Amino acid sequence: MKLTIPTWLTLLRILMIPVLVVVFYLPYPWTNFASAAIFGVAAITDWLDGWVARRYQLHSAFGAFLDPVADKLMVAVALFLIVQGHPTAWMAFWAAVIVGREIAVSALREWMAEIGQRAKVRVAVIGKVKTTAQMVALLCLLYSVSPNAAIGDIWMGVPVFHVGDWTLAIAALLTLWSGIQYLHAAWPSLRADEMAARAQAKKK
Repeated sequence: MKLTIPTWLTLLRILMIPVLVVVFYLPYPWTNFASAAIFGVAAITDWLDGWVARRYQLHSAFGAFLDPVADKLMVAVALFLIVQGHPTAWMAFWAAVIVGREIAVSALREWMAEIGQRAKVRVAVIGKVKTTAQMVALLCLLYSVSPNAAIGDIWMGVPVFHVGDWTLAIAALLTLWSGIQYLHAAWPSLRADEMAARAQAKKK
């Protein structure tokens, strides 16, 4: 199996996950900035590997499998760190919404792929808006809630924690909305498969 440049970038993003966890808990005053920076670099590699793959036609089956896995791992780990750093019911609820939706949509895509209908659940515009809001929220919150950060910290006149807090709520609501869109797109196939299964059962 040949590893392309986009795939190497994706692997780099996965390797950055344990680095993020270690840096988040280091007992130094700069770790909140470093945690946000690591996540920011990971987000850039996410955009970059897709751009390189499209620009130079470096697509591969392994890369197509690995890219969404790396994205979901990075987001889930960042959310777990944030909830641990700021363990409130509000934060835990939005994190659960985002992670739960990702699990549900991944299962839906896998099932649709098995019946040859994967194209019906491709990423929509709302999904891209959700991803942007989610990245902004996680950057702000990693900066604000690490063990050595001050939640009320103001950076260049911006209340970083409050921006992240509310943006995470917006991202979670967009996550639900996009998840409903995926389900709506897949529903005719779900119904058709169920009816086919019932017809097959009656024949037996």
